[in-house]
Amino acid sequence: MGKIIAIANQKGGVAKTTSAINLSASLAVTEKPVLLIDLDPQGNATSGVGIDYDTLEGSVYDLLIGRKPFSELIVKTQIPHLDLLPAHIDLVGAEVELTRMDHPEIALKDGLKEALLPYEYVIIDCPPSLGFLTLNALTLADSLIIPLQCEYYALEGLKLLLKTMQLVQKSLNPTLTIEGILLTMFDSRNNLNNQVSEEVHSHFSHQVFKSIIPRNITLAEAPSHGQPVLFYNAISRGAQAYLDLAKEVIQNNLQRPN
Repeated sequence: MGKIIAIANQKGGVAKTTSAINLSASLAVTEKPVLLIDLDPQGNATSGVGIDYDTLEGSVYDLLIGRKPFSELIVKTQIPHLDLLPAHIDLVGAEVELTRMDHPEIALKDGLKEALLPYEYVIIDCPPSLGFLTLNALTLADSLIIPLQCEYYALEGLKLLLKTMQLVQKSLNPTLTIEGILLTMFDSRNNLNNQVSEEVHSHFSHQVFKSIIPRNITLAEAPSHGQPVLFYNAISRGAQAYLDLAKEVIQNNLQRPN
């Protein structure tokens, strides 16, 4: 089994889904088999790779409640080497359904079992909360990528997420690590962006990716076309930034294999 990476931040609007989509696509173009799991009821990662969730016959919700197996839910995207376990708005009900289970935090792990073996990378797009869906992702994952917008409240949110991660390590997944903190929507002309970046590096120097995702209009436009930015505009700054991130993730895991 390859590397399972959850992308999580309980704060919305930090380019979490954008990072899940574009990191997955950038890893896939290196001809590595990749699975993108959309665990957000908004389903933006699903539509962001060109899949209309209204036409789906099942979603990750069916996997979580044991209604359908992975093999009946997996979707081939138009991007070579990239598969999708899609989300639908019915995933909103999963939080309620999970509370009725004996071990709600392992529903995703149990549902997938050996299904992940063919994939070299599994990327999980988590919802912007620290509820049962995110908990399932952290219980399954080998590591965590934290997208962090360089703004005033960013570090407060980061502290809360790290505290949650520590609780997961103690009780559910002792091998969970931080893959990296990813600075997103960065504008070097903005003094606050630079100040927050400096503070993050001073506190978490060895855990911050060298790759930085810029504030880039092409990244905002690509989802409306149902494409990762690499396929929408490969020469854009946003596309190049996610290619750099994919290279960094691959290189880091060659240096510190599981």
